[in-house]
Amino acid sequence: MGWFSKQDAGFFLATVLPAPAADGSGPRVQRYLGVVHGEAIIGANIFRDLFSSVRDVVGGRAGGYERALSGARDAALADLIESAKEMGADGVIGIDFDYEVLGETNGMMMVAVSGTAVKMG
Repeated sequence: MGWFSKQDAGFFLATVLPAPAADGSGPRVQRYLGVVHGEAIIGANIFRDLFSSVRDVVGGRAGGYERALSGARDAALADLIESAKEMGADGVIGIDFDYEVLGETNGMMMVAVSGTAVKMG
């Protein structure tokens, strides 16, 4: 398996193409179906901004932002998996996450994820 790889409910996710085991067992790509992607955009609300500013002054982690970003990442990944399943895939390889700040006042964060939908064997 790769650096980021997991398999649950019969669906395979990995950042790198899996190498078969020495005995030939393990996951193998049967067919490449195409590029899939998922996106999620979150807005920063005033309370998270306020508490984050306090954290910046006194130090520590901004838990509200971390939870919001984690939720956005999960939503983007779920969107990617749904797109792949619509193509008949049972896995996505070469997954790449990208994070962007959006908006006139940088008040939104976008999480985008992409990869290649595959049929595993």
